[in-house]
Amino acid sequence: MPLPAQLLADPLPAEPLALAAEWLALARHRADQPNPNAMVVATVGPDGQPSARVVLCKEIVVDPGYICFFTNYLSRKGRELEAHPRVAIVMHWDHLHRQVRIEGRAVRAPAAESDAYFRTRPWQRRIGAWASAQSEPVASRAALQAAVVETATRFGTPVPGPEDDPAQAGAGEHIPRPPHWGGYHVYAEAVELWLEGESRIHDRARWTRTLRWPERASATDESARPIIAGAWQATRLQP
Repeated sequence: MPLPAQLLADPLPAEPLALAAEWLALARHRADQPNPNAMVVATVGPDGQPSARVVLCKEIVVDPGYICFFTNYLSRKGRELEAHPRVAIVMHWDHLHRQVRIEGRAVRAPAAESDAYFRTRPWQRRIGAWASAQSEPVASRAALQAAVVETATRFGTPVPGPEDDPAQAGAGEHIPRPPHWGGYHVYAEAVELWLEGESRIHDRARWTRTLRWPERASATDESARPIIAGAWQATRLQP
């Protein structure tokens, strides 16, 4: 069903992430695409080379204002985030004619949060999180499969098969979270919202705010050393 024409409010809303969260919820509800929570995350390497990949947004937390995703901390993205925690994010929904761009800084999620989310994952994916040294070279597909078999043996589970196989239901519920796997919170310093307009006269606005960071925020538990956010400042942009 097509969406009615829509523009950003005038004056602009004071809080951009609340609207971004509404758009994400609408995309999930409509299910016009297989992964409506897919987002591009761009990081920067030590040589200044940017890299981007698609991950899944698990949540937009309006207050205090961060986007959550989970990954292997030893992957390329994880290593780059630890060294240089600045991040750019893009979420785009063709069917909704909307886009969200976010710039900010990443900090590891509290361990308890990562533990709780890991427990919700199918046990086959838990095995994969242990077996895969994400982003590292592997000699062959057979070598990767051998690592999966070894990991399943270590945890006393069958070799992972289809997640919808009833014969494998609940086989590995005891598998803990690897220490190298968990969540990141990307605290937004800038948010840009975009709505497609007729004749390419789009509606576009940008919000910015300042964040006060604890020392070594990218590798510290934010619950112990909280990040202080300032008020949002909004500006409408030409398309």
